[in-house]
Amino acid sequence: MTKPILYLLIISFLFACRETKKSTENELSLPEKISAIFDSIPDFSGVVLLAEEGTPVFFAAFGARNFETTGAIQKNDIFELASVSKQFTAMTIMMLAEDGLLSYEDPIKNYLTDIPYDGITIRQLLNHTSGLPDYQAIMDANWDKSKVANNQDILEYLRKFRPPIEFEPGEKYAYSNTGYVFLASITEAVSKKDFVEFCRERIFYPLEMTSTDIRTNESKSQLSNLAHGHISVPEKDRYVRADSFPSSNYAIWLGGRKGPGRVSSTAEDLLKWDQALSSEKLVSQKTLKQAFTPAKLNEGSASNYGFGWIITPDSPLGKVVWHDGDNPGYKTIIVRYIDSNKTLIMLCNNYHQQFERVRQEIEHLLSEESVKI
Repeated sequence: MTKPILYLLIISFLFACRETKKSTENELSLPEKISAIFDSIPDFSGVVLLAEEGTPVFFAAFGARNFETTGAIQKNDIFELASVSKQFTAMTIMMLAEDGLLSYEDPIKNYLTDIPYDGITIRQLLNHTSGLPDYQAIMDANWDKSKVANNQDILEYLRKFRPPIEFEPGEKYAYSNTGYVFLASITEAVSKKDFVEFCRERIFYPLEMTSTDIRTNESKSQLSNLAHGHISVPEKDRYVRADSFPSSNYAIWLGGRKGPGRVSSTAEDLLKWDQALSSEKLVSQKTLKQAFTPAKLNEGSASNYGFGWIITPDSPLGKVVWHDGDNPGYKTIIVRYIDSNKTLIMLCNNYHQQFERVRQEIEHLLSEESVKI
């Protein structure tokens, strides 16, 4: 056999192998493709659920509840949701509005009479256009971290130190945890109920979210299925529990706050929540439409935030509403692809640096699937 012919045969063989590999990859199902993403990140720890029309098509657990004891994470494990909690806080306000007990345009001083900030409405708290200063900076600088602060403590320190407003209400969008502390306190003032009890009675119990609650640090320590948050410590070359650093872990010394965080839940419960938002179990679709509509600023332009949800109106998958959350040791996200009726829930307990890349790759796969259809 001459060398040119041998060369052509080799090239043909390699090309056929490549085409066979490409064909095999194309034949993989969506769950298999998602599994392949996580195969490439062996130290990712968490639970991932992808649902279509409310039915899971991918649901898997990775990693450890506790890296020191190496107990494997289970799909029904409980995670801190961090700022994903804000959508529940917003829901309490929407419920009270539907009950006729408040209006989105009400000045917040109608309910929080002695706060040192004027001209702010409930709507501006909901969509992060209030201009309020960051309460956490004031607490971090002045609070005794051997104690656990609650909303009353936060309001007291804002009155005491009076950090100035950052911009005129409605002038621009700026994410504000302070605004959601205020919202939870308004829910308590209007409903005459503790915020935790209100959430249980009006949201968690009716939706049978049996693993979801706003828990104290003590109650979380009693859970057998808590996925503990971990952070990477390079000098130790391992993941360490985030609660090993109490003074720098604000989730501990701000462990009594209500509104901006502190809901803990499972992926399955969050899917129940997601499905309720496609119904009228909690509030009307007319009210929910406001939650999923971008806020308008004073000069007429729109932000990308509604009531507890970030809004992407024109993604390849149509309208998308989502929210993520970060706590020491945790990364979380819920993404609702409204037009395609899909839901992605990712709960991570080792604050993995590839978290966002994973979300983007899953979304890319969903976009490819939608093109095929």
